[in-house]
Amino acid sequence: MSTFSATLTPMLTLFFCIAIGFIFSKCKILPEGSGKVMAKLETWVFCPALNFTTMAYFCTVDSIGEHLINIILSSLGVLLAVGISIFLSPFFVKEKGPERGVYNYALAFANSGYMGDPIVLALFGNVGLAFFKLYCLPVQLMIYSWGISVMIPSSENKGGAWRRIINAPTVAMLLGIVVGLSGAGKYIPSFLTNSLDTLKVCMGPVAMLLAGVTIAKYDFLSMLKNKGVYIATALRLTLLPAIIVSFTLGLKMLANAVFDLNIGNDVLFLTFFATAPALGLNTVIFPEAFGGNPETGASMAMISHTLCVISIPLIYALMVTLFGVPFQG
Repeated sequence: MSTFSATLTPMLTLFFCIAIGFIFSKCKILPEGSGKVMAKLETWVFCPALNFTTMAYFCTVDSIGEHLINIILSSLGVLLAVGISIFLSPFFVKEKGPERGVYNYALAFANSGYMGDPIVLALFGNVGLAFFKLYCLPVQLMIYSWGISVMIPSSENKGGAWRRIINAPTVAMLLGIVVGLSGAGKYIPSFLTNSLDTLKVCMGPVAMLLAGVTIAKYDFLSMLKNKGVYIATALRLTLLPAIIVSFTLGLKMLANAVFDLNIGNDVLFLTFFATAPALGLNTVIFPEAFGGNPETGASMAMISHTLCVISIPLIYALMVTLFGVPFQG
């Protein structure tokens, strides 16, 4: 029940914000084009603020050294996830382009931030959350480089591949890494860090409002009829986490045997909460911001965030049975 409650609270927050965006859009309280404005704010302001502060706070020399093994395992896991998504996405959309890119992204990445973070915090406290944020560093780097690039239409790719990868969220993340590793954060004026901390909080609620506004544009029933979304959701919530967790378990056992390490089972739970949440809202934000079609991403967000309320507690309970309660040492 405690796991279910920890999952339910962020879910209710999510649905409340989505409902506000949906109702306000349907009632014409929000003007035409408000979704585009919110998407631009997400891309150019709120998301960069979050990326910079996260890396500046957590990506330090000490933290990288202490959690190096977990970061290596995470890097290998995310490479496997991207490889699986590249293999599977043509079965959903045959032609290359942003629509296939949405499935690429959805199959590779879960909503490890706005769903994973609050669940981990509720279950394991600040220590568990710190472990989780560091584990997710390679995931975030891949999201805001390759992940964004596959969802940007070719018409926006005027500068070639680099134009698609070097974007505001990616640049902010790289700057945050430099600040974190160099220790230069202490020289940043307090008014600037306070401003960034305030702006980053807007990322989640505005993304949820945007999802509601986007859903309101389309026929609700037709969104529920997209069979590809259900298949992608089933893969995202069950099979893909199982594959990545099993892969991590195999690497952990091999490293312990060959290098005489003592890697515990905590990393398996970090992997689970990074891969098992719903499909991320970036599949709505970035197609909307760059002139793509956000309908598929909106369907994914709506359906997967509903179903993961059941899938996460059930799979987590199974993992506790198999591997014990994490973060007890």
